[in-house]
Amino acid sequence: MATNPTYTISDLAREFDLTTRAIRFYEDVGLLQPLREGPGGRNRVYSARDRTRLKLTLRAKRLGLSLTEAKDIIDMYDSPRDTGPQLRKFLAVLAEHRRQLEEQMADLVANLDEVKAHEKEARALLNKIERKGA
Repeated sequence: MATNPTYTISDLAREFDLTTRAIRFYEDVGLLQPLREGPGGRNRVYSARDRTRLKLTLRAKRLGLSLTEAKDIIDMYDSPRDTGPQLRKFLAVLAEHRRQLEEQMADLVANLDEVKAHEKEARALLNKIERKGA
């Protein structure tokens, strides 16, 4: 009979290049649910499910999703496999995130255009000053 792999907090920290504090934080917000073993339940034992949830959490973070959004989506995969609602929720979250990114990008482009205009104006003034001094 094959046993399911388990991981210590140090194993996961090393694998995902995280601090143990970050992993405990993900546990506090309900993303991870390790078993507790040893005296007073001091030792955390993470399952393959916890490892997968951590991996998905980090992927969601890279996409810019909040931990709440990540948890909502990841939790759906623990429910019965009705993929329609899962995919609709995921698409709604991604659409909102895309909208926010596009808004930020438009703000950045406007800011960049303003910087370029100020640079052009400053260069013109500098050229004028240097021509007078020559």
